Amino acid sequence: MAPQQNWFHPRGALARDGWESVVDDSLEGWQHTGIRVGALTEGRSLGFEGVDVERMIVPLSGDVHVEYVTSEGSHGSLDLAGRASVFDGPPDVAYTGVGTSVALTGTGRVAVAEAPATEALDVQVLRKADIPVEIRGAGRSTRQVHNYGTPAGLRAQKLIVCEVITPAENWSSYPAHKHDESVPGHESKLEEIYYFESAVSRGVTAPLEADPFGMFATYSSPAGQIDINALVRTGDIALVPFGYHGPAVAAPGYDLYYLNVMAGPDPERVWNISDDPAHGWVRAEWESQEPDPRLPYTETPKEASR
Repeated sequence: MAPQQNWFHPRGALARDGWESVVDDSLEGWQHTGIRVGALTEGRSLGFEGVDVERMIVPLSGDVHVEYVTSEGSHGSLDLAGRASVFDGPPDVAYTGVGTSVALTGTGRVAVAEAPATEALDVQVLRKADIPVEIRGAGRSTRQVHNYGTPAGLRAQKLIVCEVITPAENWSSYPAHKHDESVPGHESKLEEIYYFESAVSRGVTAPLEADPFGMFATYSSPAGQIDINALVRTGDIALVPFGYHGPAVAAPGYDLYYLNVMAGPDPERVWNISDDPAHGWVRAEWESQEPDPRLPYTETPKEASR
């Protein structure tokens, strides 16, 4: 049997062109989605050319200034209000269409979700105050979802983007599910990227040697063989071309975050999934459980001045 493709990449393993990580169709077996993750520092910019790709700019920490030139040659700029960390509620986000080149400046970290596309849509900005915060699941399966790049919240051709916060000891991306077959009205065919961050849980005091982590798993479906069973830390990336994926588990003492980027060949931009039949019954159990009272995580209040 031929060795399986490597679908898990530790932080920095995909470094390129000044970015900490770059996922695109230059990776074998990958064609419908992409992501760039990088650090912004004073006096240094990150950018990308206006090719046949639509994108969403997501501040991970700090504010981001965006300068852009559209496919029609129009120049523009905008400022995205960020956050202290990915555990401090949603940031402002921006969408740029096919053919738009961009330069990013600021201080902090930024992610850019990508999907090859053909329609040149207008630049869009979603402000943090307008982004709905969804509490999904219940009990130890409670998680917080920011659906700013989904079909209901963003006009795009292919790109679907959301982010998930899972507090310590909770499970998310569960029950394990898949979206690797085109079954209209039931299941979509979508590649998916998981970009992870982890931190000491909110309100917890930890020693300096603390090493925040979570766990993430995938396994095979009829569409293909895949096997990820990994400890995940800040900056790690998992690619899911097919197969069942989940759970993502936050270890005791540590909160877990992931940014999801999805797109695929289907004509309809929709996220339809199929649960693993062995585990889908768990969803019904949530009806008798209360959501985790620790959520939602919003902006951490600043300490009062002394």
